[in-house]
Amino acid sequence: MLSTKVRRKIAPSNGEIDNSADKQEQLLLSATICNGEDLGPFVRKAFASGKPETLLHNLRHFARSKESEIEEVCKAHYQDFILAVDDLRSLLSDVDSLKSSLSDSNSKLQSVAGPLLTSLDSYLEAQTVSHNVNLALSLIFSCIKLSELCSRSNYHLSRGNFYMALKCVDSIETEFLDKTPSSTLKRMLEKKIPEIRSHIERNVSKEFGDWLVEIRVVSRNLGQLAIGQASAARQREEDLRIKQRQAEEQSRLSLRDCVYALQEEEEDGLSGVMGDDGKDGYGNGGGNGLLGFDLTPLYRAYHIHQTLGLEDRFKQYYFENRKLQLTSDFQVSSMTPFLESHQTFFAQIAGFFIVEDQILRTGGDLISRMEVENLWETAVSKMCSVLEDQFSRMQTANHLLLIKDYVSLLGVTLRRYGYPVDALLDVLSKHRDKYHELLLSDCRKQIAEALAADKFEQMLMKKEYEYSMNVLSFQLQTSDIVPAFPYVAPFSTTVPDCCRIVRSFIEDSVSFMSYGGQLEFFDVVKKYLDRLLSEVLDEALLKLINASVHGVSQAMQVAANMAVLERACDFFFRHAAQLSGIPLRMAERGRRQFPLNNARDAAEEMLSGLLKQKVDGFMTLIENVNWMADEPTQSGNEYVNEVMIYLETLVSTAQQILPVPVLKRVMQDVLSHISEMIVGALLGDAVKRFNVNAIMGIDVDIRLLESFADNQAALLSEGDANQFKTALAEARQLINLLLSNHPENFLNPVIRERSYNTLDYRKVMTVSEKLRDPSDRLFGTFGSRGARQNPKKKSLDTLIKRLKDVS
Repeated sequence: MLSTKVRRKIAPSNGEIDNSADKQEQLLLSATICNGEDLGPFVRKAFASGKPETLLHNLRHFARSKESEIEEVCKAHYQDFILAVDDLRSLLSDVDSLKSSLSDSNSKLQSVAGPLLTSLDSYLEAQTVSHNVNLALSLIFSCIKLSELCSRSNYHLSRGNFYMALKCVDSIETEFLDKTPSSTLKRMLEKKIPEIRSHIERNVSKEFGDWLVEIRVVSRNLGQLAIGQASAARQREEDLRIKQRQAEEQSRLSLRDCVYALQEEEEDGLSGVMGDDGKDGYGNGGGNGLLGFDLTPLYRAYHIHQTLGLEDRFKQYYFENRKLQLTSDFQVSSMTPFLESHQTFFAQIAGFFIVEDQILRTGGDLISRMEVENLWETAVSKMCSVLEDQFSRMQTANHLLLIKDYVSLLGVTLRRYGYPVDALLDVLSKHRDKYHELLLSDCRKQIAEALAADKFEQMLMKKEYEYSMNVLSFQLQTSDIVPAFPYVAPFSTTVPDCCRIVRSFIEDSVSFMSYGGQLEFFDVVKKYLDRLLSEVLDEALLKLINASVHGVSQAMQVAANMAVLERACDFFFRHAAQLSGIPLRMAERGRRQFPLNNARDAAEEMLSGLLKQKVDGFMTLIENVNWMADEPTQSGNEYVNEVMIYLETLVSTAQQILPVPVLKRVMQDVLSHISEMIVGALLGDAVKRFNVNAIMGIDVDIRLLESFADNQAALLSEGDANQFKTALAEARQLINLLLSNHPENFLNPVIRERSYNTLDYRKVMTVSEKLRDPSDRLFGTFGSRGARQNPKKKSLDTLIKRLKDVS
């Protein structure tokens, strides 16, 4: 153990150093190494200065300086180690004895503890087996539950109960997936669970896609059904109004024996469309077996996507698809006339929003009210645009009316679901004037055709239904007593034909104005009715009178027609008021003058003119009057006898068809014309002179005419007969003046106003001068100055002189 060591010579710490700088660097290097710091700066500095040898030299010097310290430390510890080894060698005997003692004790312990260890091993083994069995049982129970859930999920999938299948899958994933003991089973579940969810999503999406296709057809049928029910309800209201008008009319006519009971039918509504909740736990919200209005696929898809956590995506998908469907519904085919396709177009949109309203009310948060309102605003804007475009192209009033009626029914239908329809009604109101202009144009053509077909003959009615259809339906009767048949009416076929045209105009006008958002529209209907009567019918009648009436019988028939049309106009305004829901007393308050005044006046003027022409033919016989007769005639002159025969024949014929007021006006005009003709004969150049006998003969003629007027008292009132006589006033007053004993009384304003108010002084002067003819025995030339003048003659001379002075 003692070995000789070669002692190294340790270099002195203060070796030879060239200069103090190297020594300082050496000290810094030594301190850095002792402190365990990084030598990188020294290395970089050495290489940077190009003197790596100095660094190596310093490192070697540091190593040599540490070798002596290491040797001293080893020497000190070597002595301690020798001493320790000696101490251990002294303990070997004690260790051997301890070892043998421990061996004996171990042998005894092994002999005693052997059976105990065997029992302990058996116990531990049994405990391990028990633990394993319990764990196996729990895992088996878990697997059984997992298998049951898997089986239940498969059952629900096979039955299409996707929600229950998803609940089973969720339970498997949350409760059993992480606890599954079989890695194979776990991998299988991790693979199949997403596949099952994807499968369910695909199937539900397919069902939803099929529903989207089906709901378009269902929406169209649903819209047609809803609008049809609105139409039926409107028809029931119209029927009730008709019954009410009939009751009011019967009450107005005081027919107390007629009793009317107005019974209102219950409104069916859309009870057949809106059904109860559907099966499978989903709210149907609108099931109808006939229409197939079933929301179950939609709600199932929505619920399944909620369960899958895809609610927002499905809501967006649903809204986008419905919006695309609505946009597709807006397409108007250019190949089919809008008149034929408008019902389908509007019914499709109506059904769409009925479905959306049901979904909004029963579908939870599937679609929001704001989204439905946005869709409705888009639909209203598009429908208004389509209506504007189609109305601008239409040139037939009936086409506008058909579309307007359907649009108003659409408005009534959708207003029940809370959709605002004012914009649609505004479009209808905007085209009110165009509709009525087209309607007026159609009526103008129909009236022209009806007037062109008139034969100016009284209408013959053989059956009571003809009387009811042509007279009673327009309240043209003058008596409540039904006449015997066959019945000859005082009017021609033109009257009922024109009445039917005007009544149809009123009904079409009221139909267009009704249900258009304007509650009181009688003034509008009345305005266009006035235009129809005053512009269309009046002008057509004027044209007929001026172009087609050539005889007295034709003129008389037209005048009779005008009198009947005057009664018909009263009916027209009452009918318009009734259809507009206006009380008759209010309608009567706003009545204006007879709108066919021009045609009536023209007809009467035409009749009067033709009668005057006839009378003029007879009045030419006045040329045969002997103006210088020796004796006055007692039976009237020839011309007046012919005129009397004609007038009596005329009155007997005219009173069969002409109303009394018309006959009175016409006859008064004719008699006034006869009076003018008599005065004109006295004033004319053909009569150079006449005597009192001739004037007395004219007086007889006028008396005959006055007697004719008095004879009409049975037909007319006494006052009307007196008015007839006033038509002869000018001739009567002139003859009275000529036969008067004091003609100069004409100059007295009071007497003139009372007895000669129709005479013109110039005419009186002219006629009086003719009576001064020298050959006249009574008013001849004066005799000698000393002869006594006739007082009457003197009075007449004074009159003539004074009249000349005035002129």
